[in-house]
Amino acid sequence: MWHLMMSQLAPRNQSGAYVRPSSQFRNFISTAIDNPYQPATGRYKLYVGLGCPWAHRTLVVRVLKQLEDAIAITIVSPSPTEGGWVLNQPELGCRSLADLYELAQPGYSGRCTVPVLWDTETNTIVNNESAEVIVMLNSELNQFAQQPALDLYPSDLQKKIDAWNEKTYDAVNNGVYRCGFAQTQAAYQEACEELFGALDEIDAALETSRYLCGDRATLADVRLFTTLFRFDVVYYGLFKCNQRRIQDYKNLGPYLRDLYQLPGVADTCNLEAVKQDYYGNLFPLNPGNIIPLGPDITNLREPHGRDRLFE
Repeated sequence: MWHLMMSQLAPRNQSGAYVRPSSQFRNFISTAIDNPYQPATGRYKLYVGLGCPWAHRTLVVRVLKQLEDAIAITIVSPSPTEGGWVLNQPELGCRSLADLYELAQPGYSGRCTVPVLWDTETNTIVNNESAEVIVMLNSELNQFAQQPALDLYPSDLQKKIDAWNEKTYDAVNNGVYRCGFAQTQAAYQEACEELFGALDEIDAALETSRYLCGDRATLADVRLFTTLFRFDVVYYGLFKCNQRRIQDYKNLGPYLRDLYQLPGVADTCNLEAVKQDYYGNLFPLNPGNIIPLGPDITNLREPHGRDRLFE
């Protein structure tokens, strides 16, 4: 019965390892002449779930670039009874994210995930791959951003950023899911060893660098941050990623506090939504649906000292 429930929650390969399906909508906002999705203010919006780390990336970039006036957001919440995301307030005749996907592409039969970058002019999905959405938010709407000079994906660091992204995606961002959704001991053990091997490597790199790519935060840090924020709260216990907590690392703990304390970032972090999303909706992992009272994350506001280390 557990394997049946897990197969509905998380697709697996023959070895019992979790396999994440690919995102299906991959268009871009740009000024290319033949591109239907031109930069504009008020035209695009984001559909996000506050508990989701992939959607959280877009909220972090949006606030760092100060694009709040240019791009609206709509909050969706997971529904354990309906098995998907539900709009907190109906829009466009849609009450669920599945309805929105159907509106964008009639007959759509894939996964209905967040984030969704939505075009209000054509009532369709531009992109639902978070890694690509944050690149667009960083560069394609600068004329409407209040922090246009902030470049989280600068050309001189792109190769280094891409290398870190490749390393952290499989081992860390998706690695925690490979641990939590593993359906065999061997698959879990392989994922867990890769996860903590990568975290140890990152911790060592942060010994001599404030951020992953030097003295300024980049998209590589944004992508890692949303996983680290959830790590001690849910992945450590619920996903069995319990060899070490992030706050126990010499450098990763202060690094997480450093990113959390960047202007506006803390406001994008909703601890209760994270706990409700994971503990309240992943029935095979938490069949009692009991939401833990902790942990206390006020330590994230404590001094991190990372700015003084590299002066």
